[in-house]
Amino acid sequence: MKRLTWILILHLFSVSVQSQYYTESLPYDPEEAKVTNLHFFLHEFLSGSNPTVAMIAQANITSSDNNSSVPFSTIFALDDILKIGPEDNSEVIGNAQGLGILIADTNTTNLLWYWDFGFITGKFNGSSISMFSRNPTTVTVRELSVVGGRGKFRMAKGFAQLKDYSRNDTTIIAELNVTVIHY
Repeated sequence: MKRLTWILILHLFSVSVQSQYYTESLPYDPEEAKVTNLHFFLHEFLSGSNPTVAMIAQANITSSDNNSSVPFSTIFALDDILKIGPEDNSEVIGNAQGLGILIADTNTTNLLWYWDFGFITGKFNGSSISMFSRNPTTVTVRELSVVGGRGKFRMAKGFAQLKDYSRNDTTIIAELNVTVIHY
C-alpha cells in the first residue's frame, strides 16, 4: 500500500509540472518612434457660472505654517478646456481631465497633477496624452512628464512645458508646448 501511495504522489507531481501554462516568445520588431510637437492653451476656470475645477476633499488638519490660501492636502477634480489660442473665442480642441493634490509647505506651493489631455478634433481626434507630474506653482515655466497615451499617442512618453499666459482670481490660461514620443 505504501508503494502505491508513493507512485500516486510521484504521478501527481509529474502531472502538475506538465500542466504549466504555455507561452510563445516572438522576436521584437519595434516600429520607428514618431516625435510630435504640440502647442495649445489650457483654460481653467476657478469660479463663475461654469468652473472647471472642484475641490473634492481636504484634510481636516489646519496649519498656520503654510502661506497658502488653500489647506495642505486638498484634492481637486479638473475638467479644463484645451484651445488653439488664449482667446475666449479660440477653437476648442479637447479637454484635460484629472486630479490635483495641493502640497503646501512653509516655502512653496506645489501641485501633484494627473491629467489626461483628450483631443476631439483634427488628426488626433479620439487620442489622448496622459501626464503625471509635480507642478511647482511659483516657477514661471514648469515641466510635466508625459507618461502614456491612447489612440495615436499609444505608449507615449515625453514632456510638456507649461507656462502661465494669464492668471487672476477666477481664471488661469496656460500655454503648453508638448513633445511626445510615440509609436
